[in-house]
Amino acid sequence: MDEPVTAEQPGPVDLGALFVGAHPDDESGALSTFGRWKAEHGVRTGVVTITRGEGGGNAVGPEEGPELGRIREAEERRAVGAVGITEVFNLDKPDFYYTVSSPLTRRAWGQEDTLGRLVRLIRQTKPEVVVTMDPAPTPGNHGNHQYSARLAVEAYRAAADPAAYPKQITEEGLRPWSVAKVFITGTTGERKLGPSCVDGLPAGQYGMWSGVPAPGTGTTWAQVERKAQREYVSQGWAGFPDVPTDPTKIGCDYFTEVASRVPGTASMLEGAVLPGALPLRTGLSVEVDRFSLVAGAAAKVRVTVTTDRVLPDAKVALSVPQGWSVSGRGELGTVVVGRPATTEFTVTAGIELGRFRLPVELSSADRRGSGTAVIEVVEPVRATQQALPQVAEFQEWAAKAGAPVLADRVPPVLTLPSGGARDIDVQVTNHGTTTQSGTVDIALPKGFTADAPSKPFTAATKTVRFTVRNTDPALPTGMKGGDYAYSLTARPQNGPVSTTKQALELVPATTIEKAAAEPTVDGAAGPDEYSGPELDVSARWEGDDCESQADCSATARLNWHGDTLYALVKVTDDKPGSTLATSDCKRHWRTDSVEITLDPRGRSENTSDTYKLAVLPRTSEGPACALRDADNHQGAAPGVKVASKTEQTGYTVEVAIPLAALPAAVDPANLGLNVLVYDSDTQNKTGQTRIGWSTWGGVQGDPYRWGRATLDRRPACGVEHQHRLSPSSECSPVTPPVLPLITLSSVDSPQSIEQSVRVGVPLGGSAKSRSAVHVVRATAKGSTADVRLMATGSGKVHVFAVDAAGRVVGDQVQDVRPGAPRLRLELSGTPAKVLVGYSDQRGATAAAVGRIESEP
Repeated sequence: MDEPVTAEQPGPVDLGALFVGAHPDDESGALSTFGRWKAEHGVRTGVVTITRGEGGGNAVGPEEGPELGRIREAEERRAVGAVGITEVFNLDKPDFYYTVSSPLTRRAWGQEDTLGRLVRLIRQTKPEVVVTMDPAPTPGNHGNHQYSARLAVEAYRAAADPAAYPKQITEEGLRPWSVAKVFITGTTGERKLGPSCVDGLPAGQYGMWSGVPAPGTGTTWAQVERKAQREYVSQGWAGFPDVPTDPTKIGCDYFTEVASRVPGTASMLEGAVLPGALPLRTGLSVEVDRFSLVAGAAAKVRVTVTTDRVLPDAKVALSVPQGWSVSGRGELGTVVVGRPATTEFTVTAGIELGRFRLPVELSSADRRGSGTAVIEVVEPVRATQQALPQVAEFQEWAAKAGAPVLADRVPPVLTLPSGGARDIDVQVTNHGTTTQSGTVDIALPKGFTADAPSKPFTAATKTVRFTVRNTDPALPTGMKGGDYAYSLTARPQNGPVSTTKQALELVPATTIEKAAAEPTVDGAAGPDEYSGPELDVSARWEGDDCESQADCSATARLNWHGDTLYALVKVTDDKPGSTLATSDCKRHWRTDSVEITLDPRGRSENTSDTYKLAVLPRTSEGPACALRDADNHQGAAPGVKVASKTEQTGYTVEVAIPLAALPAAVDPANLGLNVLVYDSDTQNKTGQTRIGWSTWGGVQGDPYRWGRATLDRRPACGVEHQHRLSPSSECSPVTPPVLPLITLSSVDSPQSIEQSVRVGVPLGGSAKSRSAVHVVRATAKGSTADVRLMATGSGKVHVFAVDAAGRVVGDQVQDVRPGAPRLRLELSGTPAKVLVGYSDQRGATAAAVGRIESEP
């Protein structure tokens, strides 16, 4: 038997830092930081990208799904390579569509499997620092981003816990790994330009200035980062403008620390990658048993110190603000390797309210390092409005994940239809130990009223309900000024009064009238076809401002007749975008289009329970086309009628939507509705401006912030019940969503296979297969290649022949059994090597590479 020709041997992977994101390009805003870390401190950074962005746009071609995933993976590898990053790990989860829902992302990805893959990668690559995204459901924040960040925070604890995913330890030979620090991107502080952007940030938050010169480039790191971002051509980023050449006009990348096990607060890397006064890998873990305290209440602060060398005469000191008290002994004596030293302090809170960072100092001989305990002092009784479902779920997660400091990242807000009313459940929380009763006062701004200015609560009360009404329908809605602050005041009979700031967001409302006769769908408003009010669809919600009404503005009219909803949208647009082929009628945001969104019950947590129809007013074949996007069943739009008329000043689209196609029967008193217009003035399949009726950042994915419509004279569920309307609770249930979960597997990615061979990390975050595959010999003759393998187990091989530039010139997938399978590949070019991805029957993987020899 010939000897294998696979000369590559896996090298050790020992990362200094690891970025965890959801899609290719998520890391792009931090590349200057990672470049600086490598250039200045030799930090090796890797990137985990949980999906390959298969659900994103494509400005360079018709590819979608796995083929788009290959394109975007290649773009990411080139982009991060610009700052010296050579390892990109994909977890093979689907990028199903844009959503602002972390719970929907969890449903699509699977918690245990995805977290397990991330924990395995951390145990394999041993990063000291993990950087991730914002885990909070702030308006417009992608749900995939939120969930990726939550997984990163959870993996910080799980990777260090031998009881978490124990088979990785007992069967795969991995060991628990303790990440030193975790950061999320962003800051709550002031963002400034120039080198001073690092100054004046809140404690625990850091800025990395991008105006520093990048060695050997003649440019700043901001310019290096921008050049790297332009690699994302498929996302329309090739045309990103230049960054300023004047360093004083360049800002910072910002980060917030959310967890730490080491002493070191002077910089992000101190104590983790860079030594402080104490030896590197000295551990300082600070845990608080209660995050929220009332004045005079006590909490336990537990401090644990570890070391990989002797720490003589170790002491811990805990400092508290004026008016607080602390007790406990901080003398630890000599701390030795393998024997953690622990001490506990009791702190009693003072009377001042707020969040306090309590410095924890570890000293050994004449060396010192610091950590932090965070505690907030709250009122004994607090009244807050009910949280949005996503926000309540996030707050519960933050508490369970040991990150309660994150729980208030989303300002409290509820929506209210213009001219309408809603019930607001006010949560009354007793943080103290004394039974309380009293009243809750509500103070609303001008234009709003409540059914009562004050309501009582008792010891058994958890919620107090107010009915709030908007009495001035002329008030602005959406991003035009639709945020309205108000306050809730809890007045307990025993204890101080407390007031919290809350907010209402006013969304537009309309009545959709019943048409006297069925409208003709022809792209024009016939006599008496649309008798209802005209909606203004011209407010910007994302992108560039419209230069004028002629550049982008729109109106809409709607009617219903029978079991059909009709809409006529007139768009003023003096410069058309790209004209797509009918076969490319998808990802409508790349060019001029109209989107109509419908939430049948008006209470969906995410768009998987809604109906979203997009219309392209023209195609290269001529007629308009329609599609469903990011909703209950993305794809074709059966039963829809669509017509359009285009002219030099813009276009008009008209649609007929069968209400039976919606995922649930319509509540005629509470239909969620939005009309959105996407404007493109270029021919490169990228949009510039988004306008609409109910306008908030990311509103296309957030049905809670859509407008509200009443279908005049339409029965609930479309059925009369003894001269009354049936309540929506009697209507049929929501149809379960069908999510597009097709994804590219790493065993099908030549780029991932080659990396797996190089660094010895299995594909896709999977376990390493107990079986192996080798390339015994590979030869090419003419337009075919003959590949002989050696497999030690049953499974499936994915074989790629690639040329010297890394382009695939031949591929084949084949089931194999133990032995020496032989494959013949048809070639479209000159091959240089063969790459083999292997998956066994358990889903574990292996990879191999071999040279291809040419035969005459």
